Amino acid sequence: MAMLRVTNRRLGRAGALALALALGDAAWAQIPIQPRMGEPLPGLTPAELLRFQAGKAVFNTPLAAADGLGPIFNDKSCAGCHGSPTVGGSSTRTVTMFAKTAPAFDDLLYLGGPLLQSQSLSEVCKEVVPVEADLVFLRATPICFGAGLVEAIDEQDLFYLEQFPPPGVSGVARMVQAVENPLGPPLVGKYGWKADQPTVMSWSAGPSRNELGLTNRFLSTENAPNGNVSLLALCDTVADPEDGPDAFGFDRIDRFADFMRFLAPPPQTPKSGMTGEAIFNSVGCASCHVSSFTTGAAASPALSGQAIKPYGDYLLHDMGSLGDNFGGAALAHEMMTRALWGMSQREAFLHDGRATGGTFAQDVHTAIQQHDGEAVGARVSYNALTPADKSLLVAFLASLGRAEFDYENDNDVDEFDWFFLQYTGWFGGPAGAPGAPALTPDQDGAVADIDQDGDFDLRDWGHLQRAFTGQ
Repeated sequence: MAMLRVTNRRLGRAGALALALALGDAAWAQIPIQPRMGEPLPGLTPAELLRFQAGKAVFNTPLAAADGLGPIFNDKSCAGCHGSPTVGGSSTRTVTMFAKTAPAFDDLLYLGGPLLQSQSLSEVCKEVVPVEADLVFLRATPICFGAGLVEAIDEQDLFYLEQFPPPGVSGVARMVQAVENPLGPPLVGKYGWKADQPTVMSWSAGPSRNELGLTNRFLSTENAPNGNVSLLALCDTVADPEDGPDAFGFDRIDRFADFMRFLAPPPQTPKSGMTGEAIFNSVGCASCHVSSFTTGAAASPALSGQAIKPYGDYLLHDMGSLGDNFGGAALAHEMMTRALWGMSQREAFLHDGRATGGTFAQDVHTAIQQHDGEAVGARVSYNALTPADKSLLVAFLASLGRAEFDYENDNDVDEFDWFFLQYTGWFGGPAGAPGAPALTPDQDGAVADIDQDGDFDLRDWGHLQRAFTGQ
């Protein structure tokens, strides 16, 4: 701690000079700091920001039985699963799915399928995987960051990718019905491992009932334990729909949707130019993990016309043996391309979380080796890379979700980041100082080069102070 106090005293003098520079250079001072995961979108109106904050509180609050929890459920709050590295994120938790595949596919709805609710308000209502199921598999928790921006992607852009795919791939835009508009036109599914949810509200209402047991104005029928409706009278004492308006007229599903819709996208640091991205493109990963979109018109200006880099195409692809064998509207071998933004903060990869338990590089390697079907060519090309090029590709993937100045890559900027950035030799002093270390985007110190001019100088240091203090 003494070391950190000394560090902060030294940085205070440097910061004063950086502030003076900022006051004299308005264009430099206006360079935005990317929001960290869990923070709101830039540009929200005061009313939207209040809705985001209220939604976050409800997203984080456990339900009780009197609120409509259960009678069967997987957790008591949304944040119980969506909590890493912060509220709205993912986790290593998985849920169990089951179905029957022979002689024909059957999702066993009449036996409580296809989702197993692992918890219950009473042992009487506890669910089990039925003996009729010959397919049992896991599903991992996805992130919610940037959900509103994904919703705002113009469907025509996805149709174009479907109609004019890169060589060797053939994605399908899955058309699904929004629960909030059952008589309206089908929309492209953009959420879920099978692209089964088209809107943020659908993604809010569906899991509210299926994961929390909270019936709502769009899905007002309770899930019966293993399909046994008679058990509901014993275990469910709250009238349906259980969700209802708060003092301001918002249901819980509205609050959940507000929080997800107004969540900022994951940051990416450095923002561009890493050698590993060129390698990522060259081996074919970008054929499905499409880097960028510009959002279309949305109700909120903060969501409209925004350039985003999710690294996903939101289409279903033939993944061969990596498919989960869950058929129906999406074929057994089809999975929606998972957007890669934010992956540096995830602890498990792939639809069932199987790539986990190692270092980031090891888990990335495991995930790539599992790619099959249309991704075989990319996997083969990756395996042919030199170790140095593989390391560069992994370093690029580790930039997806990394905040500026976050040397430790743990979704914050604290005393340790400040210390390492000062004492590892990257800091070059005043702008243009003779002998200042030159930085390339592939070097560790590039997390501090916010203006991307090839150094870490006092101008960047002023932004480091802002990131550290939250000002």
